[in-house]
Amino acid sequence: MEKGIAGLEKQVALPDFWQDSTKAQRIMRRLSESKKSIDRWRSLEKRVAELTELTSLESESEDSSLYTELQSEVATISAHLDELEFQLAFSGEYDNHSAILAIHAGAGGVESQDWAEMLLRMYLRWAERHNYKTEVLDVSRVEEAGIKSATVEISGECSFGYLKSEHGVHRLIRLSPFDADHARHTSFVLVEVMPEAESDFDLKLSPDDLKIETFRSSGPGGQHMQKTSSAVRITHLSTGITVTCQSERSQHQNKDIAMRILSARLLKLEMARREEKRAKLKGKHVVAGWGNQIRSYILHPYRLVKDHRTDYQTSDTEAVLDGELDGFISAYLRSGLSKKND
Repeated sequence: MEKGIAGLEKQVALPDFWQDSTKAQRIMRRLSESKKSIDRWRSLEKRVAELTELTSLESESEDSSLYTELQSEVATISAHLDELEFQLAFSGEYDNHSAILAIHAGAGGVESQDWAEMLLRMYLRWAERHNYKTEVLDVSRVEEAGIKSATVEISGECSFGYLKSEHGVHRLIRLSPFDADHARHTSFVLVEVMPEAESDFDLKLSPDDLKIETFRSSGPGGQHMQKTSSAVRITHLSTGITVTCQSERSQHQNKDIAMRILSARLLKLEMARREEKRAKLKGKHVVAGWGNQIRSYILHPYRLVKDHRTDYQTSDTEAVLDGELDGFISAYLRSGLSKKND
């Protein structure tokens, strides 16, 4: 980390550093966060050294209160160490970025569409619990119930670092409220989690590589949505990635939002390519994609939410659907730390 700080300080010392104020402020923020992290580790190191001295004194002393003080200090240091070790889970290059979540209903019609809206609410409630700022960038609603898709930005410290655990397929098993026979249904929704791309992202978007189309918005929302071609579709020709946005009345606003989402998707693609390259260098086989379901939410015949990657589970399904995800997120991040240490 100290090498990383040295690199940031070299950038700060450049004569033209403040010419791009947005980039400069971002670098200053990263430098400040890195220094704070080092200060916390050094503070803990100092306390361990002091504890070592106390231990040598205790062995020579007959004062029992000193032993009690040592026990208390060991417990405190262990708690701080556990907290700092957990922070290592956010050492990824983009973990401190804002997160962009894209939620897509799977096959199954209204069942999956309703499940997609339930998940959207779940993540908005999680963000609210953590005082994160949220902005629904785009949502495709349907007449019957639920949504076909939604894209939401969640901004806050390490929001991508936390929410990267949610990327994958989420399965719901319940008695259908839309089935006259109240039969049990299984629904699937894909959740994509991407770091928001910043202006200094090394993949520059050339206008020649973009196909931008406009069209009239569809779906619920009032007749005004049908009067003008305000909806925007952007296709990145090199990768074939396509992004649409039709939530705003202004074509300009929809284009800006679509560009933000496209940049995030391209950044996530670049991250996957880098990870695949690293894995090949290590001699490991890389499985394309994120696999199938990562978590099951069972509301019938019993109540259980289980993460299939970590085996973390809870029977308090109502709390989970109301945004209580910290147990699942923590278990996932800690399992990643364990794999790094193996």
